[in-house]
Amino acid sequence: MDIAKEREEIIELYGNYFEKLYNIPPLAARILGTLIIDGCKTGLTFESLVEKLGASKSSISTNLNLLLHIEKISFFTKARDRKKYFKPAKLSERLANFLKLIDSEMVIINRMVDYREATASCSEEKCNLENIKAYRTHVIEVEKVFTKTINEFKQIEINNNNNK
Repeated sequence: MDIAKEREEIIELYGNYFEKLYNIPPLAARILGTLIIDGCKTGLTFESLVEKLGASKSSISTNLNLLLHIEKISFFTKARDRKKYFKPAKLSERLANFLKLIDSEMVIINRMVDYREATASCSEEKCNLENIKAYRTHVIEVEKVFTKTINEFKQIEINNNNNK
């Protein structure tokens, strides 16, 4: 296996995936992929990202700020070093963002159920109400699975930090 080629292909796969998943620019998605592949241990500096991705400083800066804003990455500094070191957000934190979306959707679903229960006047609207209720049941199950998974990853992250 050509490791360098495999690294590049994985970053590209991550890039395509994150671009669609988070609706972010291609460079932001590739920065995130690069941080997952190369920055998980020690983080990557701004300068190393410019070098690895071959993009302009302004483009890297803009996309790093976007990723920080949407909480997909974080940074830290080292004593007596003025550089920022960027890392991907912890997996538990990235999954928690999905949980926020699920919670937002649940608010809408519950309001729709209440609305449809008060207004359903024909068989199509009654069918729609049953579909919405079934979907709500599904979303509740998804929320439970996400919560369990997040808690498991938090424990893994704690264990990993204790083993450093």
